[in-house]
Amino acid sequence: MRRWGWLVVLLVGVVLFEAVRRVLLVTQNPNLVPSLILLGAAVAPAAFVTFVLGRRLDYSIGAGPIALVAFLGGVVGVVAAGLLEFDALRSLGALPMLGVALIEESAKLVAPLVVLLVTARRGRAADGLLVGVASGAGFAALETMGYGFVVLVRSNGDLGAVDDVLLLRGVLSPAAHMAWTGLTAAALWYLARRRTGRALLVLVVAVALHTTWDSVGGFVAYGVLAVVSLGLLTGFAHRLPHRAPDAVVPA
Repeated sequence: MRRWGWLVVLLVGVVLFEAVRRVLLVTQNPNLVPSLILLGAAVAPAAFVTFVLGRRLDYSIGAGPIALVAFLGGVVGVVAAGLLEFDALRSLGALPMLGVALIEESAKLVAPLVVLLVTARRGRAADGLLVGVASGAGFAALETMGYGFVVLVRSNGDLGAVDDVLLLRGVLSPAAHMAWTGLTAAALWYLARRRTGRALLVLVVAVALHTTWDSVGGFVAYGVLAVVSLGLLTGFAHRLPHRAPDAVVPA
């Protein structure tokens, strides 16, 4: 059940989203709009975190702390990134895509860094990847909610435009913020063990992918970057220690 829990999360989330959307279309009740945007932004990230948590990696952290990391990592990351980007825009007049990538990838690492400091002695290699994915999930969900709200306002309440934004960003979020932060948080684990060269390489790769993503457009380019990002995350996960088949993951 743990291995396939992500599918349950995804199916239940999609059913709830569609139920809210249909009721909203029938009743035209604006009170349902926040629920629609919340579900649309959170279902895919939640399913991907559950997918990673269900892999047979040697974690020392369970579902409860991971949910907290996703919440705090998302809020702190969005606030920090928004503030830093705003200050940079005021001082520079224009913010290069490289600057955006550096700011956002750094902001998303606040919560994973706290976890690393707290569990420095008993933490495991897989923990960095897991808390990074969770922090990226929280950031992606909140950012998508913001984009959905902006589109709703600018389109004068066009729910079709909002659906398009939620679908696109929901599908791409595991291959974007979640994959990159999973890699950069894993780099923090390398730094804690004085593997500076590997850590810097992972950080540079993640920031480069983020910068490229923000600089290009089109489904083909996003598809290629998605394959590369998820491929790197999968490759790193396969190099991590795996738990025994009968081992129990902390709750």
